[in-house]
Amino acid sequence: MTSFSSDFTMTIGGKAVAGASSFAVLNPANEQVVGQAPDCSAEQLDEAVAAARAAFPAWSATPIEKRREALLAIAGVLAANGEELKRLLTSEQGKPHDKAFEDVMGGAFWCQATSGLDLPVHVVEDGPERRGETRRTPLGVVGAIAPWNFPIILAMFKVAPGLLAGNTMVLKPSPFTPLTTLKLGELLRGVLPDGVLNIVSGGDSLGPWMTAHKGIDKISFTGSTATGRKVMASASESLKRVTLELGGNDAAIVLPDVDVAAVAEKLFWAAFTNTGQICVATKRMYVHKDIYEPLKEALVAYAKTVKMGDGAEQGTQLGPIQNHQQYKRVLDLIADAKAKGYSFLMGGEKSEAPGYFIPITILDNPPEDSRIVQEEQFGPVLPLLKFDQVDDAIARANASDYGLGASVWSADSAKALEIGSRLQAGTVWVNETQYITPMGVFGGHKQSGLGAEGAMEGLMEYTNAQTIYVKKAQPIPA
Repeated sequence: MTSFSSDFTMTIGGKAVAGASSFAVLNPANEQVVGQAPDCSAEQLDEAVAAARAAFPAWSATPIEKRREALLAIAGVLAANGEELKRLLTSEQGKPHDKAFEDVMGGAFWCQATSGLDLPVHVVEDGPERRGETRRTPLGVVGAIAPWNFPIILAMFKVAPGLLAGNTMVLKPSPFTPLTTLKLGELLRGVLPDGVLNIVSGGDSLGPWMTAHKGIDKISFTGSTATGRKVMASASESLKRVTLELGGNDAAIVLPDVDVAAVAEKLFWAAFTNTGQICVATKRMYVHKDIYEPLKEALVAYAKTVKMGDGAEQGTQLGPIQNHQQYKRVLDLIADAKAKGYSFLMGGEKSEAPGYFIPITILDNPPEDSRIVQEEQFGPVLPLLKFDQVDDAIARANASDYGLGASVWSADSAKALEIGSRLQAGTVWVNETQYITPMGVFGGHKQSGLGAEGAMEGLMEYTNAQTIYVKKAQPIPA
């Protein structure tokens, strides 16, 4: 077993800062303590915000070319330390080493790609009397709150555009997975100007302190819809800008013309990658009645070949649920389905192994109004749902408060595209899922969030529009 130093510190104003106290971080595969994370006090958060505020004038005045170089430097640090960071990430998050490495390197790629974006200047008027142009200016201090399912890449979703736009930042990782982010802060000391990126960790109080803090101008949050509502309510007190990337109950629609043998493995991973702990994982799978039986058999057969276990062990493909709170929630959904008498194709039993393991669980056509269909599982549980008419599948897919992602699977791409265009979701995939690029806009419809991440739209989330008019000197009449 790989051991790590328990000497984790926050980064405030470019300096190592111990917490007022500390809290234990557990390995979800065995429930053993990985390390102690600093528990930021309200006074230390004030210090972090003050450091960011003090660094803002110089950073916002730094030419964007230099800010691009800073993003590339962050990418370089992540890439150079990928092997060490992946092991630490697996120990606190639970995902297999190869997936933890993808998380770290995905963060590096996001910084690198975002560095190529530019802040536009739009000329609105240029006549004999005046010139007017609209520019983008930074907001000030951004509070970034990252989740536990992809701690590094989803933090970089915020850090990269926030810094490129000229803001300074206070980044808070999830209390379930703070260690890798704290380690990154240590590695970045001296790479970025002091105070430009501050990293703090803490328990349940720290997030609300940030959203209410009068020295923070914007909150960028990734997490559950329930928590997103609280973030928005708190931020409204000072009219903070908010970007909210929230939950999803993503539907997949599988048409009868697919090659079942070829598509079963892809559909499995659409639902179960990262043990189902992805906001855009397939969480409801609508399968046409003509292929329902063979596809469910193929999914179950493939699922039985997948190894679940400690992410640090060779050959592990799926790790545990990341934390006890989510573990209990998924078990509750399974218990509800059992109590209602729904049919299970596999799984549904609590694992006897140490750690927060729930075996792959697939349900056979539960009712549309069941909790397992209507709620976001965020775990290794998938309901298969039978449909006859495409219009019915679309209506059922859209009958949700969520609208983050969706996918359509068919041998006829044009037909699938037409169906996809009718789905109420921020991102729709045809014959694949979970592909996200820094050059594409990512965001939710309905209660899956506000604002956007990625591409120019995501960069603009970290700016204000400022229009400047210059009155031109008029010729003196002869």
